[in-house]
Amino acid sequence: MSDPVLPASLAEIRDDFLELPESERLQLLLEFSQELPPVPAEYEGHPELYERVAECQSPVFIVIDVDDDDVVAMHATAPPEAPTTRGFASILAQGITGLTSDEVLAIPADFPQSIGLTRVVSPLRISGMTGMLMRAKRQVQAKRHD
Repeated sequence: MSDPVLPASLAEIRDDFLELPESERLQLLLEFSQELPPVPAEYEGHPELYERVAECQSPVFIVIDVDDDDVVAMHATAPPEAPTTRGFASILAQGITGLTSDEVLAIPADFPQSIGLTRVVSPLRISGMTGMLMRAKRQVQAKRHD
């Protein structure tokens, strides 16, 4: 199912979730939580460079880089003891990294609701993922090289 606005990287992740029975989707989210890419060395020990995602109960921080070629990289930190939130951060970090700023800004705001988890995780967690996405988009807007 191709979506004209949703980048292929995120569409593929969404389809992976939707192909699974609802009962198995949480397991896939937990697998994503174990695959959260490590932050680059230049951000290690520099929490002031990150933005806290207030919508998340867990301490989640994100930072966006936009290089001179307009390619976006998303970095996130989330505690291992918050696997759901960490899974959402991982989905976004993996799905956004490598896109152009225009592609990131075009990601539909309801992407977190589209991946088939609204009945297996709390609405608060879905709104946390929405908060991560909105902050990522705002940082892209601020850092893009127009």
